[in-house]
Amino acid sequence: MVSIAPTLTDLPKLEEFAQGLPNICGWENAVRSVVQRNEPVFLPITNIRLEDISAAFAIALHMHQPTIPAGPNGEYIGHLQYMFEHTGEGDNHNAGPFSWCYSRMGEFIPELIANGCNPRVMLDYSGNLLWGLRQMGRHDVIDSLKRITCDPQYYLNVEWLGTMWSHAVVPSTPLPDLKLHIQAWQHYFASIFGWEALARVKGFSPPEMHLPNHPDTLFEFIKALKESGYRWIMVQEHSVETLEGHSLGYKHLPHRLTARNSHGETTSITALIKTQGSDTKLVAQMQPYYEAKTLSKQQIGSVTVPPIVTQIGDGENGGVMMNEFPDGFKRTTYEIAQNNGGKSGTVALNGTEYLELIEAAGCSPEDYSPCQAVQQHKIWERLDPENVTPEKMAEAIAQLKQEDHQFHVDGSSWTNNLNWVQGYENVVGPMNSLSALFHQKIDPLMGDENFTQEPRYRQALLNNLLTQTSCFRYWGQGMWTDFARSIYERAIDQLNNDF
Repeated sequence: MVSIAPTLTDLPKLEEFAQGLPNICGWENAVRSVVQRNEPVFLPITNIRLEDISAAFAIALHMHQPTIPAGPNGEYIGHLQYMFEHTGEGDNHNAGPFSWCYSRMGEFIPELIANGCNPRVMLDYSGNLLWGLRQMGRHDVIDSLKRITCDPQYYLNVEWLGTMWSHAVVPSTPLPDLKLHIQAWQHYFASIFGWEALARVKGFSPPEMHLPNHPDTLFEFIKALKESGYRWIMVQEHSVETLEGHSLGYKHLPHRLTARNSHGETTSITALIKTQGSDTKLVAQMQPYYEAKTLSKQQIGSVTVPPIVTQIGDGENGGVMMNEFPDGFKRTTYEIAQNNGGKSGTVALNGTEYLELIEAAGCSPEDYSPCQAVQQHKIWERLDPENVTPEKMAEAIAQLKQEDHQFHVDGSSWTNNLNWVQGYENVVGPMNSLSALFHQKIDPLMGDENFTQEPRYRQALLNNLLTQTSCFRYWGQGMWTDFARSIYERAIDQLNNDF
């Protein structure tokens, strides 16, 4: 069982709501003290011995519903609630099945453990979704998640991944807001599941697997993750490259994601590689397990370790995930259990558990193969890393855009057929303008340590984060961009009236 340091028990219990708003700010120092704890999370409780396994696989379920201004008098509600209230639109008839998808791991994990299995799953829920479930009174879903999150007998089986609170795609999120999203999610997660649960969240899942490739944005992103206590990030294989600009070679070992900004500063973070593109069948049909069965141990430095196949998929989206995943997950878990209770051969592991196991065996993050965001090699071919400046980088990027029609610094995600910036100037422009006004009004007031607990700050922060939700671009022009415009207008009014 995980030991709980006195500092955690001494912290105040966070309420989920403050002045009627989700508790996404106000306890920054407390959050920092929790997430920066460095002791192993899963190593003291794992039932896996590295020498007994040949390969591993890790699956993650991504869950999200946006917040939209579609309640009475334009109030904020979760899109799941809107689906229930407008069943005749689109695929809104799936509201019921979606709700079950959000809660069902709370049924599956205890059932499998009771039957002698050793299951693993990683969960990634946006802040919007968790808030929306509470707003619409679906306490049963939250309670199901609490069961497998807060009961020590399930600590080993379920790992939560942090994410951006409002499901913002990182490359086009204003830089000053990256850490605000990250911390807002940590605040709200702690308010629901407690400080001890937050202390166990060490991996990060970027929305849409979208990784920035502008050197300054990637640097600030990794810096924000590390300052927020994250030890590793999951990245899509096509969003990264070797330092020489090639596709990754062996993808089933950890990599070291590196970043250098326009001032020559460098940083890095461990990355687990999500293989292949966006296809929910990969998780629903447990493809990572079957791929892992074909793999054998590899070398990292002087240490021999089992490889790991890492995969994430929408946990609710599409008939395959809604209908095929339960049987696939259970059947595979029972099959694995036939080998020493799921503790030898090819096994399920969660990301942090795997990294802690191999690092306890002698691996160091410095030994992991380095990688960088795609297309960065083109930039660094033109710049001296030891003599770079923001002006020189801007010039190099401008030249590359002019000479190479395939070059861009808009980032890369699970799919290459969707650009989150081009064609959405009517959302991105106001989003950036709002962020600029937010920081113009807010930043001078941040010297007061109690300021972030004020209702006016919490409302302004919420509005700012909500405009950056990816859905306002993913679903195309029309209703969704109208939602973004509505949030933007009320956000501007609130900033001008309250500050």
